[in-house]
Order: sequence, then structure tokens, then C-alpha cells
Amino acid sequence: MFAGKLILAQVMEYAPWHTFRRIVEKHRGDFNVRSFNCLDHFLCMAFAQLTYRESLRDIEACLRAQSAKLYHLGIRGKVSRSAIADANEGRDWRIYFEFAQALICIARKLYAQEPLAVDLTETVYALDSTTVDLCLALFPWAEFRKAKAAVKLHTLLDLRGAIPTFIHISDGKMHDVNVLDLLTPESGAFYVMDRGYLDCAHLYSLHQAGSFFVTRVKSNSKFRRVYSNPVDRSTRLMCDQLIELVIFYSHQGYPQRLRRIRYTDPEGRRLIFLTNNTALPALTICELYKSRWQVELFFKWIKQHLRIKRFFGTSQNAVKTQVWIAVTTYVLVAIVKKRLNLDLSLHSILQILSVTPFEKTSLIQLFANMASDQNNDDNSNQLFLL
Repeated sequence: MFAGKLILAQVMEYAPWHTFRRIVEKHRGDFNVRSFNCLDHFLCMAFAQLTYRESLRDIEACLRAQSAKLYHLGIRGKVSRSAIADANEGRDWRIYFEFAQALICIARKLYAQEPLAVDLTETVYALDSTTVDLCLALFPWAEFRKAKAAVKLHTLLDLRGAIPTFIHISDGKMHDVNVLDLLTPESGAFYVMDRGYLDCAHLYSLHQAGSFFVTRVKSNSKFRRVYSNPVDRSTRLMCDQLIELVIFYSHQGYPQRLRRIRYTDPEGRRLIFLTNNTALPALTICELYKSRWQVELFFKWIKQHLRIKRFFGTSQNAVKTQVWIAVTTYVLVAIVKKRLNLDLSLHSILQILSVTPFEKTSLIQLFANMASDQNNDDNSNQLFLL
């Protein structure tokens, strides 16, 4: 209900605050805290994400300029740079990680009926990682190369609604394939990955769990053809084969047969896919791999529109806290979009929210004047998600 509430307060009403309080109590986040508790911390950091704040000084100046409205937003403690900095350093990042997981569960249910690029009823995930470059002098714990630091965001994206279901934050040295050890495979789901995740033992673990994978073949892969399925070359399919790996350690890691599909795209590039699914048409497998591009768009989108390239703290806890609050903000706005049945892109919604957080207008009325086809008038170079 509107009742004269601030725009930002109305957005925050879509978050399960009873769950947040339970998580804070579990991790004793407010233990021995006199003012500026975990809720104040989260609201200030979420405000920074929604309104594109660049620094702690920026957050402090903007919120203090609206000091009379902070109580109605839910912020009870005194906002200051030192308070936010101390919270970033000292509050357990797992509080915001678990809160993000609760919001992700809500969002996945809302987007469960979203169409996929291919006609499938099963869940399809895209797995990839992105690197955020850092200064080694300021972030020595995130060593990447000799004179460079970085963190990696290993992300599993549900392609129905582009909702991140799993994110692991590591230093830049962690190899992509090692993140497969951290995943709990979902039976019947499809995992679409690039060839950086091609490891026979890990892929066989997915196969044994009843999951399907689609990936690319490395140039030095050795195999023996067992059987060739007929293909229509007019569809750019070159071959559809059942193969066995012949290198000793590869065969030990994956002792069963695999399906190898060779396809030539419209630009003439030859692509070779590897999968353990033998039931789907070969062209559907190719389309599945093409849909992996959504995770690349997701990374570009969050780097452009959320604050995960410049951090408000230098410790590992501060970096993880900021990343998880950014993910929480992204998912929360996606929930608002779905609950209000908005026909706007997530980028357009964020643009509107960024300049109206302290306005007293209902969310429905705020977006009512936006034409449903406004997305077509935006800059064609702008990436869109949701």
C-alpha cells in the first residue's frame, strides 16, 4: 500500500525482512552494536547501488542531505563514512550472502514460466566467470599476477529470467574448472559452459548426478568415432557423432560415450560441441550453447549499472559484502519488475529509481507514464537484461 511512502521504501517492501532479521540474529550481526545496525548498513549500501554513488563520502553527503526522510526509509542510525566503512570491514559478509539467496529463491519462482531461447521444460544454466581488476597494493589478498590483483565472480545463471543462482567470489588465480567442485548438480538440468570447464572427471560427476552439459571441444582433444547420425547439411550441421575418448587419463575421467556435434555458423566459423545428451536434436544443442551468451550480457550489465568495479573497502569482507549487496539489489529490482508486471527493461527501471528515491509517489504511478515501447527508443548500443 502506498500511503505516502518514499519510492525507495516501497521498493524495499518487496524484500523478506523477517528472513533478514533471522539471518542477522544467526550470525550475531548486531551484537554489541549501539547504532547503525545491519539494516542501516544494508539500506545505505543498497541506496549506493541504486543511485550510482561512487564513494563513502558520496553516500554520506547524499543521505545527510535527506536526513529528515531517513527515518521513513528505515535508517535509524547516524549515517557517516566511518560507520559505513566499519560495517563493511566488520559485519559478516555471509549475512548479505544468505539474504541474497533468499531473494534469489523468490525471483526464480516468479520467473519460472519465462520462455527460453529453445523449447525446453528443463532448467538451463549458463556457467562462466568474470574478472574485476584491482590494485595489488590495496588488495594484497587478491593476488592475480606479479603486479596485479583481481577478484573473480564465478556465476551460475538461470536462463529463465537471467537470475544468478550461484556466485562464488575468489581471487584471480582460481581456475574456472575448480568451481565445479562447489556446485550441487541438479538432476535433469542443463549446464552450458565454454571449453574452460572441459575437465573429464568433473563432467562425469555431472553425468552421474543425472545432469546434462553442453560445452566446446578443445583443439587437442583425441577421440574415436563410434557411430555417426545422419544430418541435413543444409542446416549447417556437419556431423553428429557418438565418440569415445582415447587418451588414457581422459578415458579414465569420462569412461562413457559422448556426443560430438560439428556446426558451421552463418559467419563461416566451425564450432564443435560436446554433450552427454543423446535425445535432443543436434540443432537444439547448438541453440543451447548460443544461449550461453546471456551470462556474458549479465556480466557486462552489472559492471555497467551496479557498483562492483570500484569498492568502498579494501578487505576481503568489504569486497564480498559490496558484491552480495549489489546482487541483492539486482534481484530485488527484478522482483519489483515482475510483481508490478512492468513492461520496461531493468536498465530503465534503475534509471527511474536512481533519480526518485525520496519522492512520495506510488511505484505503479511512477512507471505508468512510461510507454511500453520505450525500450526501442534507447541507445542501440545499450545492453539490456530482463
